[in-house]
Amino acid sequence: METLLELTLLLALFELIEALLQRAPTLGGVIERLYYWYQKSIFLFLGIHLSFVYTLFVVIVTDRLNMAMIVILAMKVFDIFYKIEIIRTLYIKKESNPELEMMLSWRLPSWFFLTGLLLYPPMLYYALS
Repeated sequence: METLLELTLLLALFELIEALLQRAPTLGGVIERLYYWYQKSIFLFLGIHLSFVYTLFVVIVTDRLNMAMIVILAMKVFDIFYKIEIIRTLYIKKESNPELEMMLSWRLPSWFFLTGLLLYPPMLYYALS
């Protein structure tokens, strides 16, 4: 029980760090911050997604890969690849369209960055219990 709580709280800490690293007033600002790490190295880009790396670690250490854990990993993988695809479209291919430009200019409420904190630790607790 104690280990379960420690693993969950550590994921919550990594979610907070990740939220602080990605926080920006607009979606375009988030992508711009992430592109900074992406252009240095794809491994740095993946490394700032601490909660994804940690979740993989938890799967390996606990030897648990149930449906809840698969959902967590699938959502995190989708999130990372979605960000990579937007970075590739904007900065590598240098393509844009009005819909994408409008989406990137959307203002993000401050609570938006805490959704991972509210979603993933309870799911991890459920997956491990």
